[in-house]
Amino acid sequence: MSIHFTVSGLTRNLIHSLGLDHERAPRPLTQEQNLLLECYLAGQIPESAWSDYVFETPELQRHVDARRARH
Repeated sequence: MSIHFTVSGLTRNLIHSLGLDHERAPRPLTQEQNLLLECYLAGQIPESAWSDYVFETPELQRHVDARRARH
C-alpha cells in the first residue's frame, strides 16, 4: 500500500513539474468575476480590495497568476 502512495506522489509531482496537471488549472469565471479580473489587471482595483475578493473567491488569483505566467 505504501508503494502505491509513493508512486502516486511521484507521478503527481512529475506531472506538476511538467505543467500537465489540470487540477491546478483555473476554473472558468462568471461574467462578474471576469470583469473584476479585468479591472484589477488594469489597475482599477487596489490591492487591499483585491485581497478581499481573493479571500472570498481564491479562483480569481489563480487566473491572475495564469495570465501573468503567459506574459
